Amino acid sequence: MRFILGKKIEMSQIFDENGKIIPVTLVEAGPCFVTEIKDLAVQIGFEKLRDKKVKMPQKDRPYRYLKEQATKNAEAFKLGSKISVSVFKEGDKVVVSGITKGKGFQGGVKKHGFHGRNASHGTKHEERTIGSIGSRFPQRVIKGRKMPGRMGADRVSVKGLKIIKIDLKNNILAVKGAIPGHRGTLLEIRTLK
Repeated sequence: MRFILGKKIEMSQIFDENGKIIPVTLVEAGPCFVTEIKDLAVQIGFEKLRDKKVKMPQKDRPYRYLKEQATKNAEAFKLGSKISVSVFKEGDKVVVSGITKGKGFQGGVKKHGFHGRNASHGTKHEERTIGSIGSRFPQRVIKGRKMPGRMGADRVSVKGLKIIKIDLKNNILAVKGAIPGHRGTLLEIRTLK
C-alpha cells in the first residue's frame, strides 16, 4: 500500500486527448518523511516547521502534521526516508480521507431534507419546524431521532478516485472528482488494497 499526506489546493479542470473536460481537484501532496516505524504501522510527518516555531516536545519530530498509517510491510521503510508523489502513477485508484466543511447548527430541513409544514391557515413561523418529536409512550425521545444540530465537520473517505496527472516538480496530484473539505484541508491519500 502506498500513502501520502497532502493539502487541498482547489478544484480545476483538465482536457483529455479527445477534448473532453475532466473535473479534478488539485492536491499539494508531500514531501512526507518517516518519523517512526512500528510493528504494523508507519508514522509520517508532513509540512516541516521552521526552527522558530518548534516547541520543546516537538524537537525530535518538527512537523505540523503527524499521521500513522497501518501497513503490513513496515520493515520496507527507513527512518527519515522521504515519501513523494513519485510513489503514485497516473491512472492509480486511490482513497482520499479528509474533514468535510463545517456548516454550523442547522435545522431539520437543511440537515435531513424534511419538507417542512403546510403554509396554510393557522400556520405562523412554523414552516420549517420539525413538528412532533415523540409519542405518548415511551415518554422520551427515541434514540436516533433526526433533529436539528451541528452539521458537517465529519471525517469522510472517498473511494475509487483516479489520479489523472502528477506534477513531480511541484508535488501536485490532479485527482478526478471532488474531495472533502475546504481549501487547505489536510488529506490522507492511499492506494486501494
